[in-house]
Amino acid sequence: MSTRDVQPPSGTGALISARGLKKSYGRNEALRGASLDLHEGEILAVSGASGSGKSTLLHCLAGIVRPDEGAVSYGGEQLGGLSEARLGELRRRDFGVVFQFGQLIPELSALDNVALPLLLGGTRRSEANQRAGEWLERFGVRGQAELRPGGMSGGQSQRVALARALVTEPRAVFADEPTGALDSLAGEQVMTALVHTARESGTAVLLITHDAQIAAYADREVGLRDGVVHSGSAGPVGRKAARREG
Repeated sequence: MSTRDVQPPSGTGALISARGLKKSYGRNEALRGASLDLHEGEILAVSGASGSGKSTLLHCLAGIVRPDEGAVSYGGEQLGGLSEARLGELRRRDFGVVFQFGQLIPELSALDNVALPLLLGGTRRSEANQRAGEWLERFGVRGQAELRPGGMSGGQSQRVALARALVTEPRAVFADEPTGALDSLAGEQVMTALVHTARESGTAVLLITHDAQIAAYADREVGLRDGVVHSGSAGPVGRKAARREG
């Protein structure tokens, strides 16, 4: 069965559902029973202080690390029961991940970085390059296609990273402090581009941030304190992005 044909977990109405996640690194308890639902097409911000477990929560939800206890479901599948090969397939096709510093491959051009997930999934080089170029265009960095990461500004590199995360048209994007290394103007440009594209494609976004200005782009915000998710606000949908686009 294709990963694109799976249905949300029964009873939750969520695309991704986590229950009772616990994760420790040595004596450090990063998660202490965190539970969270991410719905189809939703932009959800998870805020909290440094060291509160935000990145660990994202890594568990995206299938990058396995929790010590608890469960994560995606489309009716328990991620904890999947093989590494199956998890790799999900991360290539259904999940996109953006990190604070982009983590582009320094030896590859912007075009090759964006095309890479498609090539790993078996797409022909010519088609992968065409689609990668289209996504670079959507994020306003088509002119940097032949540049390597070292030749781009931080904002340009992060928009390339967003294009790479979205080029497979995933159902969910996990963005871990995507503007944390950028100045305020570049951060706003990156967030506006991410929200606009997610709205167009219906992609769910889990946004990890400690910045209230960045969290304001989300439909809903929850807080993570001491490894546990606390209910947050449900403000106007995409209020900051809506003001800018309107």
